[in-house]
Amino acid sequence: MTSQHALLIVNRKSGNSDSDLNGGLKLLEDGGLTLIKLFSSDPKEINTFISQYADQAHRVIIGGGDGTISAAARELVKHRLTLGILPMGTANDLARTLSIPTSVKEACRIIAQGRRHHIDIGMVNDHYFLNVAHIGLGVGVTHHLSHEIKNRWGILSYARSVLEVIKNHRPFSATIHCDGHIQKLRTTQIAVGNGRHYGGGMTIADHAAIDDHLLHLYSLHPHPWWTMVSIALAIKTGHLQNREGVYAMCGREIDIQTNSSQAVSADGEIITHTPVKFRVLSQALSVYVPDDYQSPYTY
Repeated sequence: MTSQHALLIVNRKSGNSDSDLNGGLKLLEDGGLTLIKLFSSDPKEINTFISQYADQAHRVIIGGGDGTISAAARELVKHRLTLGILPMGTANDLARTLSIPTSVKEACRIIAQGRRHHIDIGMVNDHYFLNVAHIGLGVGVTHHLSHEIKNRWGILSYARSVLEVIKNHRPFSATIHCDGHIQKLRTTQIAVGNGRHYGGGMTIADHAAIDDHLLHLYSLHPHPWWTMVSIALAIKTGHLQNREGVYAMCGREIDIQTNSSQAVSADGEIITHTPVKFRVLSQALSVYVPDDYQSPYTY
């Protein structure tokens, strides 16, 4: 790697040790990269940093979880910057989608190798997201997940929160418009995915890719909470097409109206309420990926 500048932003609330981080950063610096190092856990401050240093650094390396990276997406796209991912969160689903290892040092090695790949970005109303947006049960899980629960239970915190929330969750009615098709349904959960993975390794659809120019949606029909366990494996693997109790579809534009106002979360943050309009921004973000990365999407 030739001598160039990169903006490094690390979320101090992330769980990796300083030794892991320092070892990876030394690898980048030994490869000729000059790092502008900043630390913050405030998404607004992170976006200010990116805007402030956009003319000095053409790549931004973010150490944190999916929420931290997602919060930076708008500024990264605006300034046409390449993203380097250091997976330092609980779920690290974007890294999983892109086959980036959870080792910070190995993630730094991928950045040093320099292979770039363009990925899609999802939009819900005027908010960007990279992995998934939820209406219904998933929002309850987002609300239930605290930093304390994540730190204590790690990747198991998502499953634990689902079990806590599902017992008292109420279904709702929704009308979905997807690329000219209309579907009315009763549901407990609607998920709309831009990427492939979410929630600590669950799969939005077995054929989904973060560069297929599509959004993938599934809806869970109302069932007694104890019977929902039977479709947990299908949700984990993404084998949802033609599954009893599940409605699945995909498209480039999806509008959703609900009979009562429902909160909407995206990449772990509650950001708006229904009605909502989803669309996909194709190949909007450049990101460093492993040399051997192969997208599930066939061009």
